[in-house]
Amino acid sequence: MQEQQSEYQIVIDATGMQKEYLKDLFRYRELFYFLAWRDILVRYKQAFFGIAWALVRPLLNMLVFAFVFGKIAHLSSGNVNYPLFVLAGMLPWQLFASASIDTCNCLVNNAHLVSKVYFPRMIIPASEIIVHLVDFCVTAILLLTLASFFGDLNFQTIFAFPIFTILLLTLCLGMGFWLSALTVQYRDFRLLIPFVIQFGLFISPVGYGTFVIPEKWQWLYILNPLVGIIDGFRWSLFGMSHNLIFYSIAYSTIFTSFLLITGFFYFKKTERSFADNI
Repeated sequence: MQEQQSEYQIVIDATGMQKEYLKDLFRYRELFYFLAWRDILVRYKQAFFGIAWALVRPLLNMLVFAFVFGKIAHLSSGNVNYPLFVLAGMLPWQLFASASIDTCNCLVNNAHLVSKVYFPRMIIPASEIIVHLVDFCVTAILLLTLASFFGDLNFQTIFAFPIFTILLLTLCLGMGFWLSALTVQYRDFRLLIPFVIQFGLFISPVGYGTFVIPEKWQWLYILNPLVGIIDGFRWSLFGMSHNLIFYSIAYSTIFTSFLLITGFFYFKKTERSFADNI
């Protein structure tokens, strides 16, 4: 007897609308866990200090910024300990900068997967962000401990800390979608993004506060979405504020939401050509 042919066929249509794309993201969640765990292990494999590097880098940056802006430039940090003030700005900046650089290269670095196996490609930039989230959590625990020990922690506003963390992750995810998709088509972004990130460090309130910017220019300064997020972190930790903090946070929220939505659809639109261009 001849074997009966299967009633069902799996067809992968690259030109379709991929109506079940979100369901595919859920179905391939185990791949997401595997990629994230793989990158975490590779990141600290055979490192002498291991996970301690998550503390060494921000602490060294904190000391340099505290010395330059606090001791030499004599910039104000309000009533907050200056090193803690800087570390509270360095915490979100480090996550954003590291995630942006790595997600920019993630699809190209995983070309062997993208060109041979089907899965929702969004899993790759999302898993890269999780790697840096581990560093973020380690540093955040240190910051909360030190702020509590020195008496700078504001327990009335600390509830908002997870909210601004989610907002920061959303910004990283939206930026990751855009940068990873653009880098597949235009390899110049691999060279451009590190320069932009280095420049962005000095136009973001990491080593100083937004309140040191002349009031007539603050409306222009807060167009940087990281300004509202960093201000939000400092408000949640220390209760620090300034005249335009509400508008700063509101703009960052709107911009981040827009970036995530447009990044999602742009990535999904260009995903079908990744295997050919990579």
